[in-house]
Amino acid sequence: MQPNSVMFCQGDKFMWDGELYETHEAAEAKRKKYAAHDFETQLVQQEGEFLVYSRRVVTEIVLEGVAPLG
Repeated sequence: MQPNSVMFCQGDKFMWDGELYETHEAAEAKRKKYAAHDFETQLVQQEGEFLVYSRRVVTEIVLEGVAPLG
C-alpha cells in the first residue's frame, strides 16, 4: 500500500507522517505527540493499517533584519 502523502479534510491540507501503524493504539500515541506540539491531526484507517496526518497553522511570523523599502 502506498498512501497519499496529502489529504484534504474540510478544505484543510494535512500531510502524512510517512509511517504505517499496525495498531490503532500505536497511531493514536503518535497522533497525541503531534497534538501536544500544536499540530492538528487526523487518524485514518486504510487497508487494515493506520495512518497519521497532521498540519500546523502558522500563528506568528517573525521577520529578522531591516524591512525592505517598497
